[in-house]
Amino acid sequence: MGTIDKENQTAITEFILLGFGDLHEIQPLLFVTFLFIYTVTMVGNILIVLVVAADHNLHTPMYFFLGNLSFLEICYTTTIVPKMLRSILTVREVILFMGCVAQLYIFGSLAVTECLILSVMSYDRYLAICKPLSYASVMTFKVCLQLAAGCWVAGFLTPIAMVALTFTLPFCASKEVGHFFCDFMPLLKLSCTDTHLVEFLSFIVSACVTLVPFLLTLTSYCRIILTIQRIPSTTGKQKAFSTCSSHLLVVSVFYGTIIIVYGVPVGNQSPALNKAFSLLYTVISPMFNPLIYSLRNKEVQGAL
Repeated sequence: MGTIDKENQTAITEFILLGFGDLHEIQPLLFVTFLFIYTVTMVGNILIVLVVAADHNLHTPMYFFLGNLSFLEICYTTTIVPKMLRSILTVREVILFMGCVAQLYIFGSLAVTECLILSVMSYDRYLAICKPLSYASVMTFKVCLQLAAGCWVAGFLTPIAMVALTFTLPFCASKEVGHFFCDFMPLLKLSCTDTHLVEFLSFIVSACVTLVPFLLTLTSYCRIILTIQRIPSTTGKQKAFSTCSSHLLVVSVFYGTIIIVYGVPVGNQSPALNKAFSLLYTVISPMFNPLIYSLRNKEVQGAL
């Protein structure tokens, strides 16, 4: 049996992404919908990166982090969506073993980086609204660079161990991945060995990189909302509350879906629900982030 497992493991040089192959009737509709979303996402985020870089009035900590977020979303969606669109057209999209490793690693790195950047952005807004007198002295350009660099470096270091552990498992059940990209949990289902240790480590890592930043973000926005309540102007209060509530909704959906997908044991996950939640943070959220965080701002509209 051990010999067979070893042979099966070494024989796998590619995986097959099943994507949405079970929805044959609406494949054309899915393709057009996701292509439209991808186009809107790319155009919106590229516009923000270009505007923030070109307009000196937007060279502030808030827009510096928004530029980082938009650049991240461009990379994030490009890692997932083009391959997903191909899988819709071909029904069974082949991805090489090393291509699967690269996709999982880059996706995981960018997801962790986004968790950290969203947390830093909420801290920046907390300082700007709740500590306005010390904001300029605390959030200097050097500090902004250090925070952004820390997010990117930590993001790309964190998934290394989990990706390495995942692809050292023997894949001898099948090479068909029941997902639209090489994700951690669907890959574990293909292993013919005990994955409880890897799942436990995944839960610990997920809790550290999602729950902790989410709690920090939630705390920042709660403090911001309490400060907003003391604003005497009703119009100013409503505008500030509307902005913060929309930001909080975005981060709650992003963190919440990641916690659900990566915090629940593999055996208890529904493939259909896993895909639906994955769509929220890989496809839908990157499209709305530019609209909610930047394109509604008068400064960005003026720069455009």
